[in-house]
Amino acid sequence: MKNKALTLTIISNITSNYGEGLGNVSTVQKVFRNGKVYATRSRESLKNAIMVQSGLYDDLKVTVDGAAQKLVNDDVNISNCKALEGGYMNTSGTTNIRKSSFYLTDAVSCDEFVNETRFHNNLYLASAYAKENKINFQAKKDRENEDKKENSSGLMPYQYEFDKSLKKYSITIDLDKIGVDENSPSQADTGEKIQRVLSILKTIQNLSLIVKGNMDNAEPLLIFGGIGEYKTHYFDNVVNVKRDTLNIENGLKDRVKNGYRVGLLRGGNFINEEDIVNEFSPLSISEFFKDLEEDVKSYYEE
Repeated sequence: MKNKALTLTIISNITSNYGEGLGNVSTVQKVFRNGKVYATRSRESLKNAIMVQSGLYDDLKVTVDGAAQKLVNDDVNISNCKALEGGYMNTSGTTNIRKSSFYLTDAVSCDEFVNETRFHNNLYLASAYAKENKINFQAKKDRENEDKKENSSGLMPYQYEFDKSLKKYSITIDLDKIGVDENSPSQADTGEKIQRVLSILKTIQNLSLIVKGNMDNAEPLLIFGGIGEYKTHYFDNVVNVKRDTLNIENGLKDRVKNGYRVGLLRGGNFINEEDIVNEFSPLSISEFFKDLEEDVKSYYEE
């Protein structure tokens, strides 16, 4: 094997995760950078979505030894259980740890967080319950009984912060770790390794994320990457978007020239879309992933 990695840095339009709520108020997760606050979707959330939607969790087996953990033994191992690609720590008997074959960053908003608070309630459900039980939830008595939960209609107002914005995240797959586990002599065959990587790529291309009833089409709008010698998030520090504009600097241009590709979803998602086209001659998103799939097959089959 050539000891290379597949690395991608992606710009998508997605919502954020939510942190700990206070009563009926939910706040989005945020990070503080360079004196600014940015909304985020955690790498754990992204990884779980990718594992589920790619089918890598279809054969997941769970055991409980104090805490729930992935089942690993002589019969269930990396060769026949693709769920283990996400890594595991198994404490049944001797503790065994296998790191994940791929790593993600948090998806961090490209622009500073602007609070948009949304107010909701369960008025329709409360009205239906009140009608069925002959409760007048507009009466003072009903409002007084809300705390006591007696003769209450169950009317519950709530509010939450909302953020849906362009976010950047990176994923790097260690191609030589796919289907291999140092804790087991068994490993997946070449065809299985290829399918596991392709399932991750297909999921990224068509990623869908759901939070608080919002469904995101989290497909890449702009993507940089490919297979290369750098086993790290190679483009994470040089892909920067502000106010819907890609910052085209020499550092980004130089890294693209090292055998990597650019994919762009045309449609006015970026103010300087024509500059991106003129500078990088990007592929369409479908062409980008089609070529990348061929690269993956060639890598394992050579």
